[in-house]
Amino acid sequence: MPGLLNAMEGFCVIGIVIGVGYVAARMRIGGPSAQMVLNRFSFFVSSPCLMFAILSKEPIFEIFHSSIIVAFFSAVLVGALFLMLNKLFFHLGPADATVGALNSLYLNSNNIGLPIATYILGNGALVAPILVMQQAIFTPVGLTVLDVTTKGKVSVKEILKQPLHQPLLIGSLGGILVSAINAKIGWFPVLHGTKPLKQKGDRPAIFTVAVLKNIVMPIIAFLLSYFVMGFRGATLYACVVLAALPTGQNVYNYAARYNVGLTFARDGILMSTMTSPIFIAVIAALLS
Repeated sequence: MPGLLNAMEGFCVIGIVIGVGYVAARMRIGGPSAQMVLNRFSFFVSSPCLMFAILSKEPIFEIFHSSIIVAFFSAVLVGALFLMLNKLFFHLGPADATVGALNSLYLNSNNIGLPIATYILGNGALVAPILVMQQAIFTPVGLTVLDVTTKGKVSVKEILKQPLHQPLLIGSLGGILVSAINAKIGWFPVLHGTKPLKQKGDRPAIFTVAVLKNIVMPIIAFLLSYFVMGFRGATLYACVVLAALPTGQNVYNYAARYNVGLTFARDGILMSTMTSPIFIAVIAALLS
């Protein structure tokens, strides 16, 4: 029963996302090109980054679990079964039969598999072996057969280039590589040593920076606006809210340019960004 409830909750989450996307598309939120932009962003950026983030922190031996054997042979047997049935009943040509076999064995491991693994199974990394298996084995084999049956020759170059056009595969392989390095060296190599407020000696200065930026500056802005400039209403409100904005990211870029105060700049920006919404909310409550 708990498993059924988890599955229903997972499908509910996925359904809500799909429903919101449908409504947004019908209402043309974002304009006529929004769907294409979001699809491309998901395909080239967000999904690969998500797979990288999931797999890079997953123990390498848990990524390639022995259950991949089940997935592999299930797919191979289903594909072979379709080819057998085609031979007996459908009599499709070689190219169409190949497409039919791929239709039978190929899983939607990214658009559907990833959210299902994340929200229903509780582990997005479960789809990674299937994704790699399909892109590294089934796709090259299928493309080779299609090349032979449609062109009469094999385009080795195109087949070898195919994985380069799969950002999700690249993100997954990158995550797996980081996971393997992690298992070897014993610590997470990406952004290692960037734990916020790690340098205790800088903490007083970092907290001071956050207080100055998010509290003192808005107070000064209020005093100048109200008593010196005579601002009231929306103008006063805008001046104080803008003064409470968090520290700009460019400060870190400047520190990196001269290779000084990198940790200090990063932690100051982080602290300011985390606390700024609180003080802006207070300002809104007092002045809006």
